[in-house]
Amino acid sequence: MLTACSGSDSSTSASAGANGLEKTTIKVGAIPIPDSVSLYVAINKGYFKQEGLTVQPEVITGGAAAMPKLMSGALDATLQNYVSGLVAFSAGQKIKLVAEASQGAPNTFVLMVPKDSPIKTVADLKGKTVAVNTFNNIGTLAVETQLKVAGLTKADVKYKEIPFPDMTNALNTGLADAGWMVEPFITTSQSTVGFRKLADTMTGQTENFPISGWSVTEDWAKKNPKTLAAFQRAIAKALKDLSTDRKELEVTLPKYTKIDAKTASVITPLTYPTELTANRLQKVADLLLEYEYIKSAIDVKSIIVPPPAG
Repeated sequence: MLTACSGSDSSTSASAGANGLEKTTIKVGAIPIPDSVSLYVAINKGYFKQEGLTVQPEVITGGAAAMPKLMSGALDATLQNYVSGLVAFSAGQKIKLVAEASQGAPNTFVLMVPKDSPIKTVADLKGKTVAVNTFNNIGTLAVETQLKVAGLTKADVKYKEIPFPDMTNALNTGLADAGWMVEPFITTSQSTVGFRKLADTMTGQTENFPISGWSVTEDWAKKNPKTLAAFQRAIAKALKDLSTDRKELEVTLPKYTKIDAKTASVITPLTYPTELTANRLQKVADLLLEYEYIKSAIDVKSIIVPPPAG
């Protein structure tokens, strides 16, 4: 279903030739969560086809898992959370950020605990185990900003790596005391087993925090400028649709995730920014330096490929 929906045909190839694209078919890494929705809106509404571009989504488990495929050329582009991307860049990976995907919003990334948990505040997490989907990533960073407010540090908790779909069971069975959860798992854990929200991690230092975007390698961007511009234009149209009409999210999510239509209609949505700007992303880089995820400062202007004029 994921590859079939790209809608490749001979007319697309002809259009691509007329547009002078360096590549008319590209493989793009996507995660079956709300962050990837702009890719599928652009496919379903024909925005890529209008640019003479066929996009073949490839399901990935996360930005870190996609990095080797991106660097090897197995993927032309991929969804990347900005923490993973900037940490990889600081380690010498030559990547470029080319389009927005998602931004945090209130109650979209939340620390959850079982309904009968004795943990009432973030300060109560001292000495406890916190489940995150990936170590040293956006989840741990978000948690640590809340620990700081409570007078704690990452040394005061133990992290346990647990995939989002398994977190509810992990907390119920005592494998972890609290979990950093995203939608739809926030909503489903509340409605099915009565989990409580301990803290909204998109507050304070992470209020309106840039979460994820679409990335390519520096070499790919240099070799395929027209293809990249076509990709950026199509994604921009999709993001504009998502930012102005929640129905786009509700209609699209069930087509590529395990989120059914009923759940899609009630989950707390992310924000979908329409423009990739250095000012916003610099906030991520600065926070990574403060919390020692990277060793030296990053000027994000050097990583961004601006959108095409017009």
